[in-house]
Amino acid sequence: MQERVIVGIDVGTTKVCVLVGELDRDGKLNIVGVGTCPSQGLRRGVVVNIEETVTSIAASLDRAERLSGKKISAAYVGIAGSHIDSQNSKGFVAISPNHRDIVQDDISRAIEIAQAIAIPANREVIHVIPRGYVVDGQEGIKNPIGMSGFRLEVETHIITGAVSSIHNLIKCVHRAHVDIEDLVLEPLASSEAVLAEGETDLGVALVDIGGGTTDIAIFADGAIWQTVVLGVGGNHITSDIAIGLRLPPAVAEELKITYGHCDPDSIDEDDMIDLSQFMPDCNDLVPRKLLAQIIQARVEELFGMVHEEIKKSGYDGLLTAGIVITGGCAELPGILDVAARTLDIPARIGTPLGMHGLADSISRPAYSTAVGLLLWGLRHTSLMIDEDDGYGDGSADIKSRFSFLGRLVRAFFP
Repeated sequence: MQERVIVGIDVGTTKVCVLVGELDRDGKLNIVGVGTCPSQGLRRGVVVNIEETVTSIAASLDRAERLSGKKISAAYVGIAGSHIDSQNSKGFVAISPNHRDIVQDDISRAIEIAQAIAIPANREVIHVIPRGYVVDGQEGIKNPIGMSGFRLEVETHIITGAVSSIHNLIKCVHRAHVDIEDLVLEPLASSEAVLAEGETDLGVALVDIGGGTTDIAIFADGAIWQTVVLGVGGNHITSDIAIGLRLPPAVAEELKITYGHCDPDSIDEDDMIDLSQFMPDCNDLVPRKLLAQIIQARVEELFGMVHEEIKKSGYDGLLTAGIVITGGCAELPGILDVAARTLDIPARIGTPLGMHGLADSISRPAYSTAVGLLLWGLRHTSLMIDEDDGYGDGSADIKSRFSFLGRLVRAFFP
């Protein structure tokens, strides 16, 4: 019997994180392995050096395998980058006159028609996600199977990416000797880990601020409405600090992590940072308020960009659940105040919850994507279930998948 193991690989700009999850007899997903290492070979979420990226992935895999005692052969892999684009599309089909009840084949035909959009040759579809269905003019239907009707309409959210960026990421994972179960857009994965029940119905914007990109996913009426990846992230804050204070980038990063704050007004004028703890040959002092001013300027600009994307979505002022901030930069003190002030909506920090096993080691916003990949895998694929073990009736599917990536991997990288 196949082991009930799911693996997620978050290939980020600043770190690669591998999580190994195992489904127990109660249906809980236990974290049994964690492997992280600094990421090399990526810029703004896109592979720019294959050899360095493969080395980073392999090192993280090795650590996760050692801790979990599992041999990793397949995984769900996150994808992001400024090359990502999305749009909504509708598909219509007539229900067979010989069989008025809607079946899965009718849904598949409608989705196939919705997917028949004109996209450039250098782009490829990553996800086709049904948002909702209409049967004979009746809207708001989430699952039309078994309903009677003459006409079925599906509204889908279609996410595309640059073919070269997709294939380079696939190649790196394969060269680390891991098959890809599915490529998953990172903000969709993060939303699995941090959004509370009911938030997507009320309307919510997930903002995942990583090292090289800021990923945005806007949900409304219980479904995804818009996804955007901005080419700005925590590395830009570090760069601003390095330039503003004339420091090496590595020292600027340490300064951001140790003393960073987004609200200069909360810092005392005489609060000074001794740079000798980062550079032994330097005895300079830096006002912490100045550091906070540099950080605040970039964070305000970032949330201004987020606000523009929310306006473009048409949901400005309609996100009742507000904004959920996650990713490594969500750990910056004071970031909630900047977000709430800039966007004028409620804001909270999104931390992955509901994990077991080694959960304490990953209960931070920086691990939201990796945890979400495990939850995505649990929700969208099948685990072999043995009736004798008390797991159920051997049902193959937990939920149907609409991503083409499994086929793409087998077709291009057998």
